[in-house]
Amino acid sequence: MRTALITHPLCRRHKMIADHPECPERLDAISDRILASGLDVAIEYKTAPKATVEDIARVHDQAHINRVFEALPESGLAELDGDTWLCPDSMKAIERAVGAGLLAVDEVLAGKLDAAFCSVRPPGHHANQHSSSGFCVFNNLAIAVAYAKQQGVERIAVLDIDVHHGNGTQDIVRDDPQVLFCSLFQYPFYPNTAIENTDSVLNSPLPAGSDGRDFRALVEQQWLPRLEVFAPQLIFISAGFDAHLEDDMGGLSFVEQDYIWFTEQVIALAKAQSCRGIISYLEGGYDLSSLGRSVECHIRALAEA
Repeated sequence: MRTALITHPLCRRHKMIADHPECPERLDAISDRILASGLDVAIEYKTAPKATVEDIARVHDQAHINRVFEALPESGLAELDGDTWLCPDSMKAIERAVGAGLLAVDEVLAGKLDAAFCSVRPPGHHANQHSSSGFCVFNNLAIAVAYAKQQGVERIAVLDIDVHHGNGTQDIVRDDPQVLFCSLFQYPFYPNTAIENTDSVLNSPLPAGSDGRDFRALVEQQWLPRLEVFAPQLIFISAGFDAHLEDDMGGLSFVEQDYIWFTEQVIALAKAQSCRGIISYLEGGYDLSSLGRSVECHIRALAEA
């Protein structure tokens, strides 16, 4: 599959308090691993464009957008919530994090790419229409979904594999019949949102200690049957890798082979449904070594399909 990595150096400029797990080094771990593995020769590299306030407003209300802009400090740090801070350059990173998904949609719908991985930060899946939380300022992926709908895509699947529930994305798409949102997550665990299942939402909680066998059973028994009926025209992945065995931000026990298997299932589904493409967005993943290895395996599976 024609696969691109979309990123921008400004995404490193967003910084929070010292020793915060959502750090610029996460992007370095990914790029270093891709280069060391030789995967760089098999993929394209694209530069994320700068998104506009109008792009952000596709899913976020103006009051929330104003709060973020007003909170941007001239120096030092400003706290948005107990987990999320802003620095003077945060908006430069946010604009590119949002813009990466818009470019991915354009490239896929134009037939130039089959898959894209948005290696950007800050992440987005905990941000809802009205607020930021959990390291997330705006919901990058949900903005790209809204943009894809405006380009005429009628059925979009969002698959969230982060160890934390994608509560912000769920809040945004829960009443949208054009989107099927599937989220697996450790439970009970942050953000401790109520588990709901609707025609548009399929939540799959996992107890601490769940491993790849549980992951595979969940996808095969719960997700794939719903996805086959839904027949998505475009697939987004909220690609959090903090469910990895080595990541102490969570208590699940996935390994690289599990991410390869999952990616292969998504590819098979996309091909069977004549899907336009697959767009992955980096969410969590805080152990730098396992993050780099997992992303490399995920992108390699896409590129070699």
